[in-house]
Amino acid sequence: MYKDIHRLKENQFPRLLREISDPPKELYIRGEYPDEENNKFLCVIGSRKYSDYGKQAVDKIISGLAGFNIVIVSGLAIGIDSIAHTTAIKVGLKTIAVPGSGLNDSVIYPRTNVNLADKVLESGGALISEFEPDFKATVWSFPQRNRIMAGLSHAVLVVEAETKSGTLITARLAGEYNRDVLAIPGSIFDKRSFGPHMLIRTGAVPTTSAEDVLEVFGMNKEEGKTERISKIFESLSENEKNILALLQTPLTRDEILYNSKMPIYKINSILSSLEIKGVIEEKLGKIYRK
Repeated sequence: MYKDIHRLKENQFPRLLREISDPPKELYIRGEYPDEENNKFLCVIGSRKYSDYGKQAVDKIISGLAGFNIVIVSGLAIGIDSIAHTTAIKVGLKTIAVPGSGLNDSVIYPRTNVNLADKVLESGGALISEFEPDFKATVWSFPQRNRIMAGLSHAVLVVEAETKSGTLITARLAGEYNRDVLAIPGSIFDKRSFGPHMLIRTGAVPTTSAEDVLEVFGMNKEEGKTERISKIFESLSENEKNILALLQTPLTRDEILYNSKMPIYKINSILSSLEIKGVIEEKLGKIYRK
């Protein structure tokens, strides 16, 4: 059962993790670890106190990866980590959570994300920890687990981070482990952008779209396109599907409003969501279905 916790022998550790200079002595897993041979592993990290921009960026980029053999790795923390796991599940990507605690339900941290941990498992993903199953999170356990996140991944994507943060610790470790480091540019007026901008200055890949991630992984953006669209469509709400059905031909917002009979605030919210998911675009005052 996915609820069971298994202790892995050293030769059972994920191959990428065995390559780092300071691999864990012990490793515990719940769930099923995705196939390493046929998947690329992307660690997505960022601020606990994220901005709307940060959330939209994560939604857009991870949604654009749907249909590709990419696994999303993150730390189960409140903030960008939670958004990364949730979006991955929503669009049909496997995801791995690396909490700063043991893996028993009684100690999973943060407590508000116990349900999210269950969803990670139910969707076919895994929880990984080097700590004993009953270990309670401490101040030092989070920086220590950051090397596991970086070690499991082919690349690390930094969304938002101040210049002194656990997120940048993970990015630094990724560089030491010879992993690709990607960073999302942000506002020059927002201190949460200072970390990504510093990384970009020192060689991180500026990342503004799913295509940038695919390029780093050497994947053709046309590959998996049909499956990607299918998985995104499956994840849409009924209201989103209804709006998409109206767009057999391009329409203005007023025409969508008239035909849908929905309030304008709801229409604007749905259109924003569909645009983030990459299934519509607005050009010259009309909304087009991609």
